[in-house]
Amino acid sequence: MDKNNLVLYRKYRPSKFSEVLGQDHITETIQKAIALGNIAHAYLFSGTRGTGKTTIARLLAQEIKTSANDLNEIDAASNRGIDDIRELREAVTVLPFESRYKVYIIDEVHMLTKEAFNALLKTLEEPPRHVIFVLATTEIEKIPDTILSRCQTFTFKKPSLEILKKSVLSVCKKEGLKLENGAEDLIALLGDGSFRDTLGILQKVISANSDKEISIQEVEKITGAPRGELVNDFISAISEKDLDRGLKAVQQATEDSIDAQLYLKLILHKLRAILLVRFAKDMQKVVKDDFSEKDFEFIQKIAQNKGSNLNSKTLIELIDASSQIKQSYISQLPLELVLIKLIKDVK
Repeated sequence: MDKNNLVLYRKYRPSKFSEVLGQDHITETIQKAIALGNIAHAYLFSGTRGTGKTTIARLLAQEIKTSANDLNEIDAASNRGIDDIRELREAVTVLPFESRYKVYIIDEVHMLTKEAFNALLKTLEEPPRHVIFVLATTEIEKIPDTILSRCQTFTFKKPSLEILKKSVLSVCKKEGLKLENGAEDLIALLGDGSFRDTLGILQKVISANSDKEISIQEVEKITGAPRGELVNDFISAISEKDLDRGLKAVQQATEDSIDAQLYLKLILHKLRAILLVRFAKDMQKVVKDDFSEKDFEFIQKIAQNKGSNLNSKTLIELIDASSQIKQSYISQLPLELVLIKLIKDVK
């Protein structure tokens, strides 16, 4: 397949351990173990979606020189029964075609049935010397302890916003794209801790872009993210104790079908920046690099307003509102209530 036709996440999938971002605690440990000849017969990779579990599993196989013919990938969501694992048990007894090791990557392993886990356990207890298993899961709590105890376990970190931004900027540079300052920040935020989702959002933006320049407004429009003005109005309402302005911003976001959780997430992100500029002068350069010139001017203006009703307690109240949104029948209600509490209760 032409690499130019691949989705970005596959096109720019790391081809060696040094290209993996944010999982140094795993890549360095595995590389050292391989160099010392201490290869485990079974690994368990756990972590949220899009953090690179399958990618590193493939790189492990590549590092120990397992060829494509001796690399087997199994989706446990589709092959979850005892008959599937029985077939696997028979297959592992066959020697590798052209490599020292046969590697079996079992994705979403938590989807296996109880009977299938029991069958797999027997193989993990006495695996052939030429076989290495890499089990991957997003729900490690569903993996039986008997399986866990027979695997070398690695927990994948959710990539930070900075790492996701670095990934976005790297891909855009390779694609010959120019991002407006702050656009990569918004794309990374929307990616919600997943490399795959972040590059999926970037792909969506690129596919609807007619030139090589991408503005924040384009990202907002294409992804359905709230306009910056709605975020700023909410913050200004708290700062200036203007309840009417705040409620109108929430109402407009609701009419625009903006997800309340996402709306609040962007509000918290900008509020954090305001407090950093106000109380940590050395952070101004970092904050400036994360936002457009217009947004940074807004952040500076609010931060310099000594009479502003924005402080650490404001953030705590909004974080509490975030957890309430998930449980609220009316998603915007926690936002309206927190505005009333922050603005009316201080008068």
